[in-house]
Amino acid sequence: MEIGVTTFVETTPDVKTGEVISHAQRLREVVEEIVLADQVGLDVFGVGEHHRKDYAASSPAVLLAAAASQTKRIRLTSAVSVLSSDDPVRVFEQFAMLDGISNGRAEIMAGRGSFIESFPLFGYDLREYDELFDEKLELLLKLRESEKVTWNGGKHRPAIQNLGVYPRPVQDPLPVWIGSGGTPESVVRAGLLGLPLVLAIIGGSPVRFAPLVQLYKRAAAQAGHDASKLALASHSHGFVAEDTDTAADKFFPSTQAAMNVLGRERGWGNYDRSAFDAARSFDGALYVGDPETVAQKIIHLRKKVGVTRFMLHVPVGSMPHVDVMRAIELLGREVAPRVREEVAQWEAAQ
Repeated sequence: MEIGVTTFVETTPDVKTGEVISHAQRLREVVEEIVLADQVGLDVFGVGEHHRKDYAASSPAVLLAAAASQTKRIRLTSAVSVLSSDDPVRVFEQFAMLDGISNGRAEIMAGRGSFIESFPLFGYDLREYDELFDEKLELLLKLRESEKVTWNGGKHRPAIQNLGVYPRPVQDPLPVWIGSGGTPESVVRAGLLGLPLVLAIIGGSPVRFAPLVQLYKRAAAQAGHDASKLALASHSHGFVAEDTDTAADKFFPSTQAAMNVLGRERGWGNYDRSAFDAARSFDGALYVGDPETVAQKIIHLRKKVGVTRFMLHVPVGSMPHVDVMRAIELLGREVAPRVREEVAQWEAAQ
């Protein structure tokens, strides 16, 4: 069972002062967070790609590379790379470079993106949202197969005829995960391709994703893949502190502010403390609490849904860097050992 962290490198206003830190400062803070995550024994750190004022990481590979030479063991992944609005050759080359710098610790999490700013920015039509992803994913997977690439092209990308793509990654193949918001189409796609799957479990009951996991595994088996060997991850919001009340009180204000900004953009209802408290109940999708509370929720997710990797998304809106660092420390030193030990015992008994 792998445990890690994801971030969107947020630069939202401080809920108490209204101050907004610079993109440069937040980028440097995240490098420190990745280094700490490595030091406390976490398995993976993911950085999301965005192209808007309130998130600072437009190129996850660059930020991850800044931390690669300062870390030793932790795996470094995008979370996600918005493949639909990027060029697969450039994505592959960037993460091959990251793989070299980190000596084989890079991963690509490819997704269509829940934010749409990159599409007009790079000249793509949102009406071709799904078509773009399918075509570009096909090419990205082709690039992993050999040094020289021949690809017949598609509607959105010209053909490539026996051209070399460099540098080559340390890992063969370079890991590519599919990021999904939980639609049947996306999990079936991942299963048919035999690719590991990441589910964004950020609302409702996490157990409701279990049927999607079974759909994913059936699709993989039907395509001739060994479904038992496919990795399955979850990405969920949360925060760890010494006690549960402190965790909730620290995490709620910035989370509420960020969720209500997104809510106004997307037509969601108001996010209040009652919704927050319901989501951090044992059956909810918020992993907020003391180390034992968070560990038991992750173990429950492993047993009921089957995830083999859990990634805590922290913070959701801007929080003091010292609080985020402490949450990462507790996740690595106290939550992860509890989860690994109990999951290992449970699996041995199966």
